[in-house]
Amino acid sequence: MEYRIVLQRMEFRALHGCYELERKVGNRFTVDVEITTELGDVAAEDSIEKAVNYLTVYEMIHRQMAVTQRTIERVAMNIIDALHAEFPQIRHVKCTVSKLAPPLGGKLERVSVILEK
Repeated sequence: MEYRIVLQRMEFRALHGCYELERKVGNRFTVDVEITTELGDVAAEDSIEKAVNYLTVYEMIHRQMAVTQRTIERVAMNIIDALHAEFPQIRHVKCTVSKLAPPLGGKLERVSVILEK
């Protein structure tokens, strides 16, 4: 049996962007992840050791957000790859990275990319 773990609207200040100024002053970003994983004995044994620990997931995402990248596509891919490497029981990850108020010359709430693997 599979189940999903969803972490929504995690907010970070980070230095991602294609413009040099973005990489110096930073911007606000949100990250949403949806993880599909094998349930195994997690529920039957009430075992945090066998679960995909969402505190660990959050900490991993926080670390990836601290690594400056030019594109949010690369940020999302790094998050997905890190999660798959840490938790082999993960079947699928959907990751949305959004840059809030991107510098595009007009009023825009956010720009987002969604990657799935």
